[in-house]
This record gives sequence, structure tokens and C-alpha cells, in this order.
Amino acid sequence: MSIGRQWISDHLPHKGNMLLLDCVERWDDEQILCVASSHRSASNPLRVAGRLGAICAVEYAAQAMAVHDALVRGEEGGKPQRTGAGYLASVRELCLEITRLDDIEGDLAVSATRLAAHSSLLYNFAISADRHILVKGRIIIFVAAKQEAPDV
Repeated sequence: MSIGRQWISDHLPHKGNMLLLDCVERWDDEQILCVASSHRSASNPLRVAGRLGAICAVEYAAQAMAVHDALVRGEEGGKPQRTGAGYLASVRELCLEITRLDDIEGDLAVSATRLAAHSSLLYNFAISADRHILVKGRIIIFVAAKQEAPDV
């Protein structure tokens, strides 16, 4: 069952052109596969001088991780979204097989595999097109505790 852009928008803070993913093709407790076409869009906000560098694949992967976390937490009976903001803490073992994403003609397959999820999220990821891996690595997202407003 595919999960569409509206569901993703409802569960991520990213809106408009900054929401990079089109849909979730499949997912389970450990993995997610998303599809994206926004790398071809001239209005992609990550473009610099009309180009979308391969390093921007990290943001695609981070959004897939956030969607996966929301899906898993919903299945576990938790809130569908974490209460604190997520911050990119680390990118490791990054391998860029290309220099640009915007010249990739096909859709991007954004896959992520959860390795750990506590106060931070640890995932391996791969971005591919036409079954060729373009970018891969590992990301840690630190999830901040929600700050409660003091009673006045």
C-alpha cells in the first residue's frame, strides 16, 4: 500500500517545495522505500546556481528516515510524530557515485534501514535510480526533547 505526499506532509515539518518525497512504496519495522521526483524540479530549494549537488541526497534520506520513524511510532501506538525537533548529527561512510542529482532522468528510490532508535535515530541509506546506487551512507539524527512552556 503506497503512502502519498499528503500523509508525508501531515507528518513532517517540511512543506511546499522543501518536501522532497513523493510517496512511500513500502515499509516495515526496519526499512522504508520512498520515491522522489523533485530532483528534476527547477524549483527545488536545494538547488544552487541551477544545479542540485549529490550531497543533497542526504536530505532526501533524512526525510525518509523521519517518515519511517513516524510510521513505526504510529504502529507502536505512539504519537505519529516525535515531539522534539530532529537535528542532523552525523553523516558517516558517505559514498557519492555521482556529482549531481538534477541530471538523473528517472525517479529516485530512497531507501533507509533503521539500525537504532532511541533519543537519536541511526540509519543506513541508499539513493538509487534505475537500480544503480548513486549515494549511500549512514546518518544519525538527534531528536531533541520537546521544551514545555513554563506555567505562568
